[in-house]
Amino acid sequence: MRQKSDSRRQCILEAATSLFREVGFGRVSMAQISARVGGSKATLYSYFQSKEELFATAMIEAMEEQGQAMIDLLDPSEPDVRKVLQCFGETYVNFIALPQHLCCVRTAIAEGGTNNGLGATLYRLGPKRGWEEIAGYIAAVMERGNLPKGDAKMAAMHFKGMLESGALYPMLYGAEPELDTKTMVTGAVDAFLRAYG
Repeated sequence: MRQKSDSRRQCILEAATSLFREVGFGRVSMAQISARVGGSKATLYSYFQSKEELFATAMIEAMEEQGQAMIDLLDPSEPDVRKVLQCFGETYVNFIALPQHLCCVRTAIAEGGTNNGLGATLYRLGPKRGWEEIAGYIAAVMERGNLPKGDAKMAAMHFKGMLESGALYPMLYGAEPELDTKTMVTGAVDAFLRAYG
């Protein structure tokens, strides 16, 4: 029974993800999702309490595997901090350029001013988690002596901001990134190591 339930949940997530990408969060209804899945709205609500919960789950799960693989690149046992930051940075910039990521960020911003909690949930599960993972890596390499000790959270915020500024922000507006990925990341790593190295 559990396998059937998991399979049904996955079908719902796939249908919802597809619809959200096609027409955007605001224009999708639970009725449309249940029609695409081939079931009732009651069944849909038995898996997800709201459209907001369904959207957050669909977006986060769609990116979870790639996100974890990217986080795994932050290996504090590697003594070459520049190498780790460059590899992670290039992977991160490519990740934030994915259509599903941009869709998620646009929706989080649009919904952030409402009282439904979707924007805050997406921030907590996405950008905040990424920032905390980078901070954890920086704290670990500071502890190992590969970077001078300092405020790891602030350092992570600065590094993440430098990676995003020339790529994520232009793309949210439908524009091209300001620089190619390698150049942008190399500049961010250089600036970071001058400030914190």
